[in-house]
Amino acid sequence: MVNSLDNNPPHQVVIVGGGFGGLYAAKTLAKAAVNVTLIDKRNFHLFQPLLYQVATAALSPADISSPLRSVLSKSKNTKVLLGEVNNIDPEAKQVTVGDEAIAYDTLIVATGAKHSYFGKDNWEEFAPGLKTVEDAIEMRSRIFTAFEAAEKETDPEKRRAWLTFVIVGGGPTGVELAGAIAELANQTLTEDFRSIDTSEAKILLLEGLDRILPPFAPELSQEAEASLTRLGVIVQTKTLVTNIENDIVTLKQGDEVKEIASKTVLWAAGVKASAMGKVLAERTDAECDRVGRVIVEPDLSIKGHPNIFVIGDLANFSHQNGKPLPGVAPVAKQQGEYVAALVQKRLTGNSLSPFAYVDRGSLAMIGHNSAVVDLGFIKLKGFFAWLFWLLIHIYFLIEFNNKLVVMIQWAWNYFTRNRGARLITGQESLTQFQIGDRNSYYTSGTNKQPINI
Repeated sequence: MVNSLDNNPPHQVVIVGGGFGGLYAAKTLAKAAVNVTLIDKRNFHLFQPLLYQVATAALSPADISSPLRSVLSKSKNTKVLLGEVNNIDPEAKQVTVGDEAIAYDTLIVATGAKHSYFGKDNWEEFAPGLKTVEDAIEMRSRIFTAFEAAEKETDPEKRRAWLTFVIVGGGPTGVELAGAIAELANQTLTEDFRSIDTSEAKILLLEGLDRILPPFAPELSQEAEASLTRLGVIVQTKTLVTNIENDIVTLKQGDEVKEIASKTVLWAAGVKASAMGKVLAERTDAECDRVGRVIVEPDLSIKGHPNIFVIGDLANFSHQNGKPLPGVAPVAKQQGEYVAALVQKRLTGNSLSPFAYVDRGSLAMIGHNSAVVDLGFIKLKGFFAWLFWLLIHIYFLIEFNNKLVVMIQWAWNYFTRNRGARLITGQESLTQFQIGDRNSYYTSGTNKQPINI
């Protein structure tokens, strides 16, 4: 920790959240004349852009996770605490973790977001989202349980339902999930089962707008759809999901209503801010948008509280082009670095210009040798886009051992078309299911409630 050279104690910076925003703020402050306390309810940083590869067995959770203490071990002014902040007192300048109050001079809140079901929270039981390691493991278990259940099922209609995968949301996560499941069904698993032909699996990607990958250039959206179609994915745009219940997905396409029988529905459609947004609103009178993000000032602080900053997915920063910045890792990373630099400037009596996000492009993996990349000045598709996607994701992984392991795993997967992390795990080590009668079920999540099939 920093030792004061005079009678004034060192400036105390508390960072809540060890995602991209919080971690890069801490790393930027590593050599600053401040004391830093990073608080997270997990002891690791999660590389969320590759979570879908955990969900589809290309990687294991440890491959994309880095222990926070290890990452920050050389930052001698930084202390890492495992815990969850449950209250903030702006007047006393304290955050509360359990029963402990921790003082701050500057507070940086970067607690991210979670998936949103647009008011239909009961859908979560039937359609898990993808924000945490547990979400990815749950998805993986459901995907591979579906193939195992289909192998045992003798009723053709029920078997079709097991082999129908519905992904809701045509953004990058939905596109990458759809492509990965298609490769599983059409390549990885084709020789593994005896009673089913896995290539007969039906993968549907549903998007409410008129094209998938809306943030990308239209020609790249078209290329992505064409590539998914070649993989066997059925892409349906202008399609709204109106209900998910009892293994039935109800769709609305214009004036037409359809029902699809599917036992594996995966959610990649919407997000909402973490609960910390509500806490900040109550304690600081901060304004929040309709999904709970805190509306911040041009320097990412809360109005009336210049020493409290909100960054990453929790922040609504609309000062650049009138629209909130997207909830992606580069935004959080740049905001974390900016706030850390601003804290240091303020300690010397100076300041910085308002935050300005530099958009270096968007990427989405579709499948083997196939991706789309939009860098603004150049647009890539196919093999070179795929190679660029690989290199960028390797580069931004936090620790060297993660980079090495992921490179080796991807090389092995590329040449063998195999995915080694095909584990069905869950609340009791194995997902329970019985096939072939009306008592068939599999339990999911932590509530262990049966889902009737």
